[in-house]
Amino acid sequence: MNAPQTPQHTAMPDVQGFTDTRQIAINKVGIKSIRHPVKVLDKSSGAQHTIAVFNMYVGLPHNFKGTHMSRFVEILNSHEREISVENFPAMLRDMVHKLEAETGHIEMNFPYFINKSAPISGVQSLMDYDVTLIGEINHGKIESTIKVVVPVTSLCPCSKKISEYGAHNQRSHVTVTVRINQHLWIEEVVELVEREASCELFGLLKRPDEKYVTERAYDNPKFVEDMVRDVAARLNAEARVDAYTVESENFESIHNHSAYALIENVKR
Repeated sequence: MNAPQTPQHTAMPDVQGFTDTRQIAINKVGIKSIRHPVKVLDKSSGAQHTIAVFNMYVGLPHNFKGTHMSRFVEILNSHEREISVENFPAMLRDMVHKLEAETGHIEMNFPYFINKSAPISGVQSLMDYDVTLIGEINHGKIESTIKVVVPVTSLCPCSKKISEYGAHNQRSHVTVTVRINQHLWIEEVVELVEREASCELFGLLKRPDEKYVTERAYDNPKFVEDMVRDVAARLNAEARVDAYTVESENFESIHNHSAYALIENVKR
């Protein structure tokens, strides 16, 4: 009886590494919408664990046919669950090194929770905020950006002025995108926006709290233009912010459309 044959292992061709002759570079190539557990610094309790959706890209030189998509996933898993703002630069450097690229881009979008106390009763509840961390590396230089969507209440100054009683108000989304030069807490961005709204939002309110927030909004009316200008003024005074975009969208309660305003500024 013949002895079993030892399987022969032959090298598989690496098609991505083939040369491309079209002479066209690709700005971003990679993976989108991959979920992964992350740990994010929390100002009050040290850290919180959440689930983030990642987009990861590198620039592809004109002479390469493709990139190695599996390496993006390997990078995520190599950090296990300890992905955070602090090791974002390390992830970027690791990515461009392993994929032999000069430029890289990582987006990490996740819900972030802040425990808030109601203004009168003090009852506590969680509020969630949509947060995106964006990191870019270009020939070794790294830029970090934080994007936070803050839901607030806005009350119309015009409605208050012309009405004998009452004024229409609505929930608004204020989106702040900041390019930073040193650490900035997510809570600081949220607080900055909420201070300039007609009133902030809470997850849970008792009747005395509801009375407070209703009257607070009435005493502090804001147009969408007021909202972005007031937030921009605060960001102008923040030394840790090099550039910003402030957007406000008011989901109008008396119209079937939104009111919108945007301010952009590059400080340095």
